[in-house]
Amino acid sequence: MKHLLKLEDWTTEEITEALNLADQLKYEQKHGIEHKILKGKTLGMIFEKASTRTRVSFEVGMTQLGGYPLFLSSNDLQIGRGEPVQDTARVLSRFIDGIMIRTFEQSEVESLAEYGSIPIINGLTDYCHPCQVLADLMTIREHKGKLEGLKMCFIGDGNNMMNSLIVGALRTGMSISVACPEGYEPPKNIIEFGESFEGKFEMVRKPLEAAKGADVVLTDVWASMGQEEEKKIREAAFEGYQVNDELMAVTNDGAMVLHCLPAHRGEEITAEVFEAHADEIFDEAENRLHAQKAVLVKCMGD
Repeated sequence: MKHLLKLEDWTTEEITEALNLADQLKYEQKHGIEHKILKGKTLGMIFEKASTRTRVSFEVGMTQLGGYPLFLSSNDLQIGRGEPVQDTARVLSRFIDGIMIRTFEQSEVESLAEYGSIPIINGLTDYCHPCQVLADLMTIREHKGKLEGLKMCFIGDGNNMMNSLIVGALRTGMSISVACPEGYEPPKNIIEFGESFEGKFEMVRKPLEAAKGADVVLTDVWASMGQEEEKKIREAAFEGYQVNDELMAVTNDGAMVLHCLPAHRGEEITAEVFEAHADEIFDEAENRLHAQKAVLVKCMGD
């Protein structure tokens, strides 16, 4: 039984296998080749955080794989009324074949895996976003033909996206430079992970310094879900942390821009840069479907 709790848990080989499988499943889907690999299996999808891309891609993906997706909002579950997560895990393990959860605390995902007896997939927590980053890596490889040797740059908050991008980039042979304001760094364990790849990881304050020589630039909103009350404070802290024409001018020729969406044009990215790279960004969004199908097959397939 395999879980995807955080990207650190997967080796380079496992990540590459998932990307290769995602490419294959995308090709088959585009050419009308059915792949009912999970026929007869049920995925429970627990949403304690709302979503567009996560819900639609998992629901459609599970259906295309021949399985049945079961949407479970926290309002519909006893977990939303105080039932311990370990009890929820043990009950659902008797009914369904796998769980995808999108929630706040990483500990909740880890507890589901500890007490349940079925695969658990992390659809997002405040700590990490592994499914999104697999789609990002898939998109970069599609457009650039490789991952190893490229430089990734992330501008913004040391949040779940930055955490998983650092792991995903370094695991696949990329280097990564991140720029974040003081007080908004990734957690210590992620910094230590990055520093263990000598010469491949850099954390700086100046966005232009991070972007210099980058092959792909990524960013995210300044205030993520659950941080709305901090919006004004964050707007002041992140002033200047924007992907714009000035920043793109110091990147390598042909540099990509990716955004996990939703995007706040005029804040973390200008409308001009977003639209200039819209094809890449919406390829990335589409690849959530294919990357997550690969995760489903790796975790729930026989």
